[in-house]
Amino acid sequence: MRGSILGTEVRRVEDPELIRGEGSYVDNLDIPGALHLSFVRSPIAHARIESIDTSEAETAPGVRAVYTAESLSLAPQVGGIPLNPACARPPLAVGKVRFVGDVVAVVIADTKANAQDATELVVVDYDPLDAVVDMEAALEPGAALQFEELGSNIAAAEREPDGEDPLAGADVVVRLTMRNQRLAAMPMEANAMVAVPGGVDGADHDATVYVSTQAAHMFHMGVAEAAGLAPDRLRVIAPHVGGGFGAKIGAQTEHLVVLAAALKLGRPVKWIETRSENALSMYQGRGQQEWAELGLRNDGTIVGLRLHVIADCGAYAGFNGFLGIVFTRLMAAGVYRVPKISYTVAAALTNTTPMGAFRGAGRPEAASLIERIMDLAAVQLDIDPVELRRRNFIQPDEFPYTTVVGANYDIGDYDLPLRKALELSDYEGLRKEQARRRASGEAKQLGIGVSAYVEVTGGGNFTEYSSVEVHPDGTATVKVGTSSHGQGHATSFSMIVSDKLGIPMENITFVQADTATVPRGGGTMGSRSLQMGGNAVNRATEVVLQSARELAAELLEANVEDIEVTDEGELGVAGVPGQRVSWPQLSQAAADRGTPLAIELDWEQEGGSTFPFGAHVSVVEVDTDTGYVTPIKHYAVDDCGRILNPMIVAGQQHGGLAQGMSQALWEHFVYDQDGNPLTASLTDYTIPTAVEMPWFDVSNTETPTPLNPLGAKGIGESATIGSTPAVQNAVVDAVSHLGIRHIELPCTPQAVWRAISEAKAGTLAEPWREPPAVFSTLPERQEPDPSAGEPVGA
Repeated sequence: MRGSILGTEVRRVEDPELIRGEGSYVDNLDIPGALHLSFVRSPIAHARIESIDTSEAETAPGVRAVYTAESLSLAPQVGGIPLNPACARPPLAVGKVRFVGDVVAVVIADTKANAQDATELVVVDYDPLDAVVDMEAALEPGAALQFEELGSNIAAAEREPDGEDPLAGADVVVRLTMRNQRLAAMPMEANAMVAVPGGVDGADHDATVYVSTQAAHMFHMGVAEAAGLAPDRLRVIAPHVGGGFGAKIGAQTEHLVVLAAALKLGRPVKWIETRSENALSMYQGRGQQEWAELGLRNDGTIVGLRLHVIADCGAYAGFNGFLGIVFTRLMAAGVYRVPKISYTVAAALTNTTPMGAFRGAGRPEAASLIERIMDLAAVQLDIDPVELRRRNFIQPDEFPYTTVVGANYDIGDYDLPLRKALELSDYEGLRKEQARRRASGEAKQLGIGVSAYVEVTGGGNFTEYSSVEVHPDGTATVKVGTSSHGQGHATSFSMIVSDKLGIPMENITFVQADTATVPRGGGTMGSRSLQMGGNAVNRATEVVLQSARELAAELLEANVEDIEVTDEGELGVAGVPGQRVSWPQLSQAAADRGTPLAIELDWEQEGGSTFPFGAHVSVVEVDTDTGYVTPIKHYAVDDCGRILNPMIVAGQQHGGLAQGMSQALWEHFVYDQDGNPLTASLTDYTIPTAVEMPWFDVSNTETPTPLNPLGAKGIGESATIGSTPAVQNAVVDAVSHLGIRHIELPCTPQAVWRAISEAKAGTLAEPWREPPAVFSTLPERQEPDPSAGEPVGA
């Protein structure tokens, strides 16, 4: 019987041209006659615009046009998920600016240098206003208002309806106030776009856009509407994309300006974001202030959980507020049986860069909350943190399981990856070494952090397009509506086609992210690509194979049931070696009959989201003299259902681990009290290198989901979600014998040293303060109406 390549390590087919430097990123494109665009950005976080004088810039060398909101006339935008339409953002500022980097005007010139020089000649008269930077301060009475008509800085909010106290009946209540700090996405390729009036390559369009995006079709939908173009008159192409991490899901307002300028001038216009510009303007992520109260019985059984959360929207009502309201609440219970949860949230407007999705998008915040407070509870109850988790795990025979907040977990065995992680790390041996160091009073103490997590993937977007065609020369083309920016789609999807049809992978062409050749698609976000796109490819391939089997049966005068794919990649009659027909013969025969071997379809995952899970053990060393944290080893066991290519899964784990660990120890985007960014370069925003990273030990358990034929869940964000709380728990654990119960993210040497110093001086504060009174005034949460099509448990 022919063996399957699924589940084996197959080298990525997309890498050779990237390694050779042949990748076609937006900035590499040679667009004849392209003009260059630069934005005039506000240097003030909050101010009224009194006047804009563009006269000197208009006469500068090489300048073709200078536009303001008045001359370009673009409607305000509310983004992909309108958290609050009253907070819509004008593509070019109208009336006032709301963060450092807000766009005031735009210059288009013959060269990039001329455009950048001319931006310095645009004179803007600002009337500065008070700025509010801290999300909690933004909700205080008297805070500077971002949108006066709202009457507050609350873009949206939900208060848990009055009811039974979730902590009633608890013997012990553990309380924690913590922060999930603001992060910058910082992809290797910043935002990049070229807008070309008309069609390219002989196609008939009103405009063609090349853009660095995660979702060409989502970008197309938003930009076409904003530009007033019929959808079929705009073509969007995403060439190679140098990372996105959620920040490139949809169109930013800058993209609308670039297209509008190109259409107005009748010339191609190119915008390549600089690194410092990227730090100011690209959507940022995380940004939550959280209050958690966990009630337990003396034996460690969880009674209930009460959460108060402020989600930072930044300027304008960004996507992050939606994440705080929906996804952090949805995943608040984590892997535990929590019978009662109260969740109250406010999405706050601040004079900072607009917030959006970032790897994990609402789920890392939930995992950090529950995993940190579980460690605090373990200390208070004097129970090993592993044992406390096990006492509260949802058990395998309880799945499918619906949590009290409505998450519909598909399948799980949460102790399975935990057992493996503990075994790999020699958990008991680490505890003995920790005890030895503490007894000897060594300066460098060992910390062991554990996390167990579950996350949601594919949420709210359960349909994907694919087509598969076999050509007369025996090659095949696969198209899919997802949009790879490093994940390995070309390899994974070609593996599925090759496995089913027997066509060698080198004879399979992969097509994506071009709205003229792929008619529709959901894009790449929320770890949805394999479970949605892969299953769409799988189904399309099955249909093509069935058509080929029927044709082969006719040509070979055999029963359809007896036709199989041979070891040589042909179709033959089972048990009759001489009876076979090749794919070129089949394809040509099908073409002659006017029924080519091709199918396009939309595949839908019925049953909603999948819920990957896993367990991490992090080992760190903390120098108690300096507060410096050295990661020693990290063990990640992530369960993403069925694995098609272990090498690609491991690559996603490594990347996710690096970002999750970086949040725990280094990254933090910071503003001063006036809203000036203090970390707007890679000198100050501390992204680690491989030198700072420990050895990653990544492995998997496989618990296939019943929701799709491949049994696949997502993996792109899992390691990020599991690693941050494991590392933070490890840092706190290293110094817990000093009485330290919590250290805020990121656990920098300064933060750790301060905690140690305060512990030694007896001035260490409790890790809890009462949530602000504003939470009691918020409107009550309304349950979603399933009949309205709102995703429940998504």
